[in-house]
Amino acid sequence: MARPKTQYVCVNCGAVWPRWQGRCDACGEWNTLQEEGPAAPASTAAGRGNVVMLRPLSGKTESPPRLTSGIAELDRVTGGGFVPASALLVGGDPGIGKSTLLLQAAASLARDGRHVIYVSGEEAIDQVRLRAERLGVVDAPVQLAAETHIEDILATLKTGPKVDVVIVDSIQTMWTDLAESAPGTVTQVRLASQNLIRLAKSTGAVVILVGHVTKDGQIAGPRVVEHMVDAVLYFEGDAGHRFRLLRAVKNRFGPASEIGVFEMAGDGLREVANPSDLFIGERDAISPGTAIFAGMEGTRPLLVEVQALVSQSSLATPRRAVVGWDPNRLAMLLAVLEARCGLRFGQFDVYLNVAGGLRIAEPAADLAIAAALISSRTGVATPPDSIYFGEVSLSGTIRAVAQSQQRLKEAEKLGFRKAFLPEAGSEDTVTGLALDKIATLADMVAAFAARAQEQSGRDRNHQ
Repeated sequence: MARPKTQYVCVNCGAVWPRWQGRCDACGEWNTLQEEGPAAPASTAAGRGNVVMLRPLSGKTESPPRLTSGIAELDRVTGGGFVPASALLVGGDPGIGKSTLLLQAAASLARDGRHVIYVSGEEAIDQVRLRAERLGVVDAPVQLAAETHIEDILATLKTGPKVDVVIVDSIQTMWTDLAESAPGTVTQVRLASQNLIRLAKSTGAVVILVGHVTKDGQIAGPRVVEHMVDAVLYFEGDAGHRFRLLRAVKNRFGPASEIGVFEMAGDGLREVANPSDLFIGERDAISPGTAIFAGMEGTRPLLVEVQALVSQSSLATPRRAVVGWDPNRLAMLLAVLEARCGLRFGQFDVYLNVAGGLRIAEPAADLAIAAALISSRTGVATPPDSIYFGEVSLSGTIRAVAQSQQRLKEAEKLGFRKAFLPEAGSEDTVTGLALDKIATLADMVAAFAARAQEQSGRDRNHQ
């Protein structure tokens, strides 16, 4: 009898290899291949399939119905609520608040008349009840189960009344009889996810899967699970701080990169109605090295403080430390400041931080980062009540960015009076703020230098 063949799956990219190797040639990552049992043989017999109905591309389309969770920030991230017959994957570090948020959402949905089942594979029923007592939701008609066997879970869901929402915490603890490997392996995670997603599509229930994350911050298990589900949400933030960010990195029924902001309190997660106040509320407008960036997270304008510290270095190779931004983009920006503006950083350590634990990936932050760097380097504080946004090119010109009007309106609402923005693409901007349109990065460096001369002149007069 022939020995069944095994294959190895990369947990980073999902590539399949016939034998183990230290490095995945598809994505270049090391030690990411995990053994997977033999796949079931595919049937090649003709006439076994069913005829699929083909439809024209044109026709009426309707927005999918939504199940609102009663938590406004969660509904914002999901695109307006949960879509029936959809599957969501929620990931985050241990203790970040995944189970807390989902239990609060389950209680809110159950109070609204929805049939909600919470399946815990990590905690006993009593532990879930203790958390519900702490959150004040013990009176909600949520049904609980402590089970890890997928076949038993599916049988329970199919035999009872129609289920509206199923929460599985977590998918790495589930196991099925179709595979002999241990729970949490590639095969078990994939098969368990497939069975639960098939349940969602066939019954119309919303299935929410909780996923562990690796040390790199990625959801553990094969990346193909992220491709299988309809939405992937990540919890971000430090467990030692009280603020949490819920970010949508994939959403088939709404905008991606949308964020929701929460505050961890004794009675659970509370929504932060105005997150811009959170990220700029404790800023120091007098000290040099800070600037306010008017960014966009999905459809939401968000003001955040960026902080830079440029100090004389005693090292042969100066340090470059970045928190919340791309280090490669910082290196590019420093090179532009040196080559195009004559501002030297070669003998200085550079530290950059985004306040509030937020991570910025938008190129529009270039101008705000540059302003903070120039401010720290020259010792001149940025103008108070001012915001910055714009992309810096390698030639030193400031490129236009999208959604300028929304950024300016958010700044005006929070009491800012001046905006530094690209000269290009801002002709149609109408706002109550004073607009300072910048064509090149050298123009902003010259403005800081002029203010530095004025400041030194005032200091000499006082002496």
